Amino acid sequence: MHPPLHSTPAGRRAARVPIAAVCALAIALSVVGCAGRPEAPIIEPPLGSTAGQTAERLNAVLPADVILLGEQHDVPAHHEIKQQVVALLAARGVLAAVALEMADSGVSTASLKPSATEQQVRNALKWSDKAWPWADYGPAIMTAVRAEVPVVGANLPREQMRNSMSDAQLDAKLPGPALKAQQQGIRIGHCNLLPESQIAPMTRIQISRDITMAHTVHQAAVAGKTVLLLAGNGHVDRQLGVPQHLPIDLKVKAIHLRAGDARPEEKADAFDAVWQTPAVPPVDYCEQFKKQMAPRPAS
Repeated sequence: MHPPLHSTPAGRRAARVPIAAVCALAIALSVVGCAGRPEAPIIEPPLGSTAGQTAERLNAVLPADVILLGEQHDVPAHHEIKQQVVALLAARGVLAAVALEMADSGVSTASLKPSATEQQVRNALKWSDKAWPWADYGPAIMTAVRAEVPVVGANLPREQMRNSMSDAQLDAKLPGPALKAQQQGIRIGHCNLLPESQIAPMTRIQISRDITMAHTVHQAAVAGKTVLLLAGNGHVDRQLGVPQHLPIDLKVKAIHLRAGDARPEEKADAFDAVWQTPAVPPVDYCEQFKKQMAPRPAS
């Protein structure tokens, strides 16, 4: 028979370890264990009085591998709907990722914890508040982060735009009529003030942006879940935008958030659903653009 542990020299040495030291070690180990545990997701509720209506509208387009939610960037109701959609999908446990036109591809919040601060999230996304006011997009983004859903940049990085402008191969990425329509959209979107020589290069940037967003969305796809892309309405147009560059085996739903009544030039088959919101006062962006384009007086 082996002697009892406390009767051996090693046992006697161990027996002399102070009880206080053992307790301190146990406490230290427990603290380390708690610090290493993953944080539980925080499921935030959809905000605003229209949350019930948004839930009904969302039910009508689900299930989907990808939802492309197209907004008018300056409409507050659209920002509220984005947060509601993120919250509703996260609460169901089906939100795979949130992809953003508002951040460049290659950035992500995947390494952040649900308790991350807004500044940490902005840093991770390399957020430009000048281009995209955080007050508009922060609620939807933070709702995803709290739910431990990765938020990823999806747009074409600025440093790649020059190469896209000169890449004539991009012209073949859309059918002929769609390419012409996209070029016309660039003309109108720039208030017919761009030189004609700039139309093709600017259209290529638009196409390259859509291709980059489509690639990001495809990479984030998870079977049985939904990737949500937040972008402008033009990018989610089925005939011109991101859907043109996604695999046909993905079940994609394009939603148009529209403020006010439909415009005559809108095509009914460009979107799977149109979610109308109250009209907002018109803003003359062309007048602002004319001032930007006007030659500066010589100093």
